[in-house]
Amino acid sequence: MGFEAAEAAEYVPVLYQTFWALIPPLVAIILALITKEVYSSLFAGVIVGGLIYSYSYTSPYVNPVMSLNHIFKDGLIKQLSDEGHVGILIFLVFLGIIVAMMNKAGGSAAFGEWASKRVHSRRSAMLATTLLGCLIFIDDYFNCLTVGSVMRPVTDKEKISRAKLAYLIDATAAPVCIIAPISSWAAAVSDFAPEGTNGIMLFIRAIPYNYYALLSILMIVCLSIFKIDYGPMKRHELNAINGDLFTVEPTERRTNDQVTGKGKVVDLVVPVIMLILFCVIGMIYTGGFFEGKSFIDAFAVCDASVGLAYGAFGGIVFMLLFYIVRGVLKFTDCMSCVESGFKAMVPPIAILTLAWTLKAMTDSLGADKFVAALVMKEGFQNLNWAMPAIVFLIACGLSFATGTSWGTFGILIPITLNAFPLQSGNPLAIICMSACMAGAVCGDHCSPISDTTIMSSAGAQCNHIAHVSTQLPYALTAAAVSFVAYLFAGILQIFVPAYGINSTISLVVGLGLMIAIMFLLSKLLPTPESKDLQQDAAKETLKAEKG
Repeated sequence: MGFEAAEAAEYVPVLYQTFWALIPPLVAIILALITKEVYSSLFAGVIVGGLIYSYSYTSPYVNPVMSLNHIFKDGLIKQLSDEGHVGILIFLVFLGIIVAMMNKAGGSAAFGEWASKRVHSRRSAMLATTLLGCLIFIDDYFNCLTVGSVMRPVTDKEKISRAKLAYLIDATAAPVCIIAPISSWAAAVSDFAPEGTNGIMLFIRAIPYNYYALLSILMIVCLSIFKIDYGPMKRHELNAINGDLFTVEPTERRTNDQVTGKGKVVDLVVPVIMLILFCVIGMIYTGGFFEGKSFIDAFAVCDASVGLAYGAFGGIVFMLLFYIVRGVLKFTDCMSCVESGFKAMVPPIAILTLAWTLKAMTDSLGADKFVAALVMKEGFQNLNWAMPAIVFLIACGLSFATGTSWGTFGILIPITLNAFPLQSGNPLAIICMSACMAGAVCGDHCSPISDTTIMSSAGAQCNHIAHVSTQLPYALTAAAVSFVAYLFAGILQIFVPAYGINSTISLVVGLGLMIAIMFLLSKLLPTPESKDLQQDAAKETLKAEKG
């Protein structure tokens, strides 16, 4: 038994640290976009990863037993036994229960009615969703599910498509967290800071150069104010105006509990505020705040998954007491939400599990080392002026293929700071580090196997592939403009050193370019007109009659 374990530990795949390591996620992504079905696509990528892992140059070329062991034992089972992953799954289940309790108590309906009296247009509904997304900056998972559950009644009333709601959630989840010093993302990034460096201060210095995050937030504001839509999103928005909020039905549309309580706005607002408070307390508790560490230091080393699970449990206990004392719900009514809340989270849990397993396949094939070796190639050394833009592109590609921002941070930030040491005073160090963070968020934003993208679909109760396909043109627009902004920043720093680097100038240039591109794309890209929608409706009616 010991010999077999040692042998397994020493095993190195023949195709380790080659381009083949990126094939499994690419298979999953391409299949998902083609078939519009995420579960089978993710599992197909996992199977391909297992086959590549056992490949050899001699017959039999693939060892089926090794592949199965790797897929299930090293993949699915190992990922579901990981402490961090289990913490996230528990957090999701608890949030599902919380949302079910809010709905059953009537808090969500009361808030929707209250907001509908104050939000009188699609523009104001989108801006309100954006504002709430920016205010909930503690964690992206928490952001996605909270904003979705709170704002769905408002956006539904104003006939905003679920795809647009999912995009608004996604664009104010990771992009907000990556520029918020007090967030689980700041803690993750600071953990990769060189020894002897204050990670949080390094994170703060990088914020002004995080062009993708800043431009993504500004982009949704511009889309809302100027009422711009293009690409597949235009189709979804036209359908929503005509009464169809979904266009593509979710894999499992969540069934809300029947409202039994006479809840008021306070029955949603107070629990949400307490939930945020409990989550913050839970995170700093895991970081040692109550053992004498400062708030910032405790946040920098916190275990976000465990802290969020603690916080969500505290939120459930508070809501249970709050609703019973107020006479809004009975104890039995609250307990009935446990099952419905768990059921509501089954689809995102299944997708997350498969996405984590797919990442395990790429890790076992050395995808991180392949990308690291690519970054360190000598050919890049003479392109200092373009390095921020190059790092941004590499981070985008790696994060897109693996579906993880934090994993991309862990790979690229140490490499970047090794190439541009902070101690040398080279200003490109901060810019390139920020480009790495921005690219990681961009790839994560675009990837259908990203956990944040999955959570955004769950929060909006939107078909996952519909969310990915409608969001992609917008994310690519912000990515292209960010690439230009990083080129501009690098050129200024190298060729005009007397003026230094001005992040504000680069951001303003990027914003102007982005607005121009959005207006241009809205005019040039083909989008369905109302007559196309009528034709499609007629076809569907004819199809139903024949059926």
